Amino acid sequence: MNPETPVAEDARIRLRAGLISLVVSVLLLAAKYQAYRMTGSTAVLSDALESIVNVVAALFALGGLLFAGRPADRNHPYGHGKIEFFSAAFEGGLIAFASVLIVYEVALSLLVGPEVRQISAGILIVFGAGLVNLGLGWYLVRTGRRYQSLTLVADGQHVIADFWTSVGVVAGLLLVHLTGRAWLDPLVALLVALSLLWTGFRLVRHAAGALLDEEDPALLSRVLTALQGYVGHGVIRIHHLRAIRSGRFHHVEAHLVVPEFWSVERAHDVSEDVAARVIRDLGVEGEMVFHTDPCHRTYCEVCDLEDCPIRREPFLKVTPLTLEEAVQPDMPQGGDRL
Repeated sequence: MNPETPVAEDARIRLRAGLISLVVSVLLLAAKYQAYRMTGSTAVLSDALESIVNVVAALFALGGLLFAGRPADRNHPYGHGKIEFFSAAFEGGLIAFASVLIVYEVALSLLVGPEVRQISAGILIVFGAGLVNLGLGWYLVRTGRRYQSLTLVADGQHVIADFWTSVGVVAGLLLVHLTGRAWLDPLVALLVALSLLWTGFRLVRHAAGALLDEEDPALLSRVLTALQGYVGHGVIRIHHLRAIRSGRFHHVEAHLVVPEFWSVERAHDVSEDVAARVIRDLGVEGEMVFHTDPCHRTYCEVCDLEDCPIRREPFLKVTPLTLEEAVQPDMPQGGDRL
């Protein structure tokens, strides 16, 4: 049997993480619901409602991972990875919806009058579930970042937020137990709701930015760092740099300035070689496409090409690439220099 390719192995690990998230979420939901039945606590109910969101989000994330793993085709030349951003946005929306439900339960509790019972048992169950969530969240975030999955990162961040929710619920129950003031219970639930609302907003905002191909300075900086090692010997400068990520697939475009006397074939061969090396150095799935521009003798002072037949200025030094220069759409014109 042939060993799995790295891409197939990565996909298998991502799917395994999604399945683990789903199974654990279902078990924790059952535990928290039992804690709510025992205590009657609105705060515990708020934690259980968030666990319902965890289960639904884990199901959606698993489906997203399966779809995102499909290879590129004619209708989706950049692959299917952007479904992961939809998954993250959906999860953020679910979290925000859960916060609205919690506020509703808080209002009902205050109108009817809060009543909490069997506090000690509730504390033990909620705190235990919280510790499990902390471990699960750490595993999902670590796996998502290592294997380029926004879905797993978003799911993991939500699960970690659920841990802090559980900590807040436990603190509230302890206060109720120590003071005997039952109204503290819905107050804690309200604080949980506000925290969830903020978490949901951040997830939706991040996913929307990715879906709209918002500039990713961190990704561009990584690309520039990789490109810097290949500047020189005819690779003069970079401009009009753009990069987007569709799930795990990275698409990078840039204009590569080369000596104007180079043949089309030579410029093509150099740009293809540099592109392949940069993608390899980044360690990602994707492609890099260069458009070659002639230097127009504008870059003589930063071009170290020896025996240049058209040089009009002596070479001084190769200056480091900067993000501000790299993203500019146009190269310097006329006598303008860097």
